[in-house]
Parts: sequence; C-alpha cells; structure tokens
Amino acid sequence: MYYPYFRGKQYELVTIRERAALMAENKFLPIIEPVKDNLSPLKRSIDELTKQEAKFILVVNPKFGDLKNNPTSLFKDLINDSLKGYTHLMLGYIVDANSNLIDIKDFVDEYKDFSLALIHHGFPNGKDLKEATDKDNVKKHIFIDRLSGKLYQKHFKGCNRILIRDGFEKQKNADYPPSEHFSDLHITYDDEGMDGFGDFLIVGDDYMETGGPAYAVAIHLTYTDKEGDMFMRHFVSDRTNTPTDPAGKFFEALEKLKVEVEDSGSMIFKSSAVNEFLELHKRGHFPGLGYVKKLSMIHHIELMADFMKRV
Repeated sequence: MYYPYFRGKQYELVTIRERAALMAENKFLPIIEPVKDNLSPLKRSIDELTKQEAKFILVVNPKFGDLKNNPTSLFKDLINDSLKGYTHLMLGYIVDANSNLIDIKDFVDEYKDFSLALIHHGFPNGKDLKEATDKDNVKKHIFIDRLSGKLYQKHFKGCNRILIRDGFEKQKNADYPPSEHFSDLHITYDDEGMDGFGDFLIVGDDYMETGGPAYAVAIHLTYTDKEGDMFMRHFVSDRTNTPTDPAGKFFEALEKLKVEVEDSGSMIFKSSAVNEFLELHKRGHFPGLGYVKKLSMIHHIELMADFMKRV
C-alpha cells in the first residue's frame, strides 16, 4: 500500500482534494501533517476525503509551520468535532529526538478509542518505545528512512510497518541533471520487511515556508523504466542567472517537456497532469509556480496508481 506524505501547504491540500477519489479507489493512505493555522483549506481537503470514504492519517503534533508544538486548534476544530466518529481516520503521532516517552505513552492511553500510527522521526530508543506503546490501538509504525535505521526498525518486527523514503534530491533548480533515480521502494518494500511504502512526492522532506526567487524554473516529473524502477525527469529553463521573468522561464522548461512527452520513445506516463501541461503550452498560459508544483504532484499520484494496477 502507498502512503504519500503531505505537509499541508496550499497546493499540497489542493492536490489531496482533487485526487481524493483516485486515492480512495486505489486504497492509498495519505499522511497529512498540517502546517498552517488557517484550517479552512485543510477542512476542505478532509471533507473531500471523507466524502470518498478514504482512509487517511492526520498528524496531531506537527513539527513544522504555524502549528508546531501548538496543535490546540487542530484538536478543537477537527479531531473532536467534524471528524468525530469517522472510522477511516487514523491519528499520526511523530516521535523524534525531542519526544518524551511518558508523553507518548500518555497520548496512546488518552486516545485509546482512536486508531493510531506512530511516525518514527529520530526517536533514539526503539526497545523502550515498543514496550511502552504495545497497545491494540497502535495500528501502524511509520519509519522515515533516513531517521530510523534497520536495527531500530527491528524492534517493531511483527507490527504493521511502513517505510517512507524521500526520493527527491533537492537542489538549486539550475543544478538539476536531466534525469536521476527517484526510488525503487515501490518494488522492494516487501524485501525490506515492510507492509507498505511512501514518499514525499516531488516536494521532498525538507520543509520550506516559501520558495526563493526563481533564478531558474524546473518542472519535475517521475517516470518508471521497463523494470519498474522509478526516476525523475527535470525540465529546467535555459535562463538560470537572474530572478526575472518566471513566466518566460516556465515556457522554456515547458517546451522541453513537450518535446520529451511527444517523443515516441518517451517513458513518461501520459497522466492528466501531463495533458494539462501540454494544454498550457498550447494556450501560452503561465498558471504560477505553485500550480506547476501541484501538477507534478498529481502526475506522481496518477503514476503510482497506474503502476500499482499493473503489478
């Protein structure tokens, strides 16, 4: 099963809302870590997930953004109100190097009527954590790959285990190679002893509140080769030295995308997002860089859905 990890910025939430039906149909289980104190966009996305009767994990102790260390409004407005009684909801609790074992145990005990997922993000003592949280309501253990080694993961053998691996090597847009490896975890997660896998889509695990000036514009599209291994294609604008004219740079990158996807030997999946990129090229319309990111995320979700149907 695929677990896409979203940090709840504007276009991540729009992506969830627009592809809630697809994720529900394919039994994807999105993980949502809220990062904005304006909960209205989050509520709209969650409303669409519940409408589709989708399963999802809502992180209740975000580590980034406005709600970091202060998720009161999240509980008051969502978990104890509009989501009360929704049986497909699972609460996610991040355990990291700053987490206290007593606090973790208290949370597990307090929310005994909820299904819980522990998200392992650098907690140092797996053995004690396993003993303290060995409860029926703890349904899943989700490991962030670079922050939880195999010996740590071994303490949770026999549990439902999910591995999240960040396949996106974030760089300056101008420095991206034409193509690079993204992940093979969608094929090898079973070999890793896992029950599911996930990623941070084409956004990556490094959280940034806002992007900097666009010295270069890059469009990122994942694709699979003949063996199913996953790579990422980077279409980068020709101009990379000044922060001016993002629209013009977008069309430079978009022209390269068009040439690639219309080539008869292209391995890029013809998703609805790819078709929309081609329509933007035809219309000569620049929708903004956030919208471009949204299309790349939608493409990745549709690619995953297509791949999972074929295996």
